[in-house]
Amino acid sequence: MTQAVEQILNEAEQLSVAERGELADRLVEGLVRDIPSVVQQAHLAEVRRRIAQVDTGAVQLVPGDAALEQVRQLVGSSRAGR
Repeated sequence: MTQAVEQILNEAEQLSVAERGELADRLVEGLVRDIPSVVQQAHLAEVRRRIAQVDTGAVQLVPGDAALEQVRQLVGSSRAGR
């Protein structure tokens, strides 16, 4: 991490929760603008495909807590294999 990024991060940590949220939103918006349109279109198509799968019952949604637990287990097992 560069010194500039570290300084910005340190200053951002001093912001209120609402201010940090606004900062995060604006940073993400800036990243989205840099994504090529072909990638954005592919992403949108994938989102639509997944919504259709849920709507038709082809897949079931997983509650957030359960999904996070699955991710934690996957990350933990991948770190153990290093």
